[in-house]
Amino acid sequence: QVRLVESGGRLVQTGGSLRLSCAASGLLFSSITMAWFRQSPGKERDLVAAISWGSGRTDYKDSVKGRFTIFRDNARNTAYLQMNSLKPEDTAIYYCAAPDQSTIYTTTRGDYVYWGQGTQVTVSS
Repeated sequence: QVRLVESGGRLVQTGGSLRLSCAASGLLFSSITMAWFRQSPGKERDLVAAISWGSGRTDYKDSVKGRFTIFRDNARNTAYLQMNSLKPEDTAIYYCAAPDQSTIYTTTRGDYVYWGQGTQVTVSS
């Protein structure tokens, strides 16, 4: 049974930093793409960042480029999202996600079949 558990979300002031973690189990973590999505009220769930199994490829939502960094520790079965220079518009529930094990790399939301429960990030102005 695949399980993704996010942590690290909290209230932070504009300009602050947070690091989100996603602990994975039940899948071959070292060979699977991982991604972070976010969703705020009334909006679609959008890709924030994705990372390939070996960290050789990453993709970011335009609005977070230069501020957010996705990385992973395959030995710990954990993916991370380092968020710096946070803005109020970054306020959302952040979800960790993984595609089917057979998917090589994707940034398409529909390809992600495993999801965590989400962690709330709130950036105050």
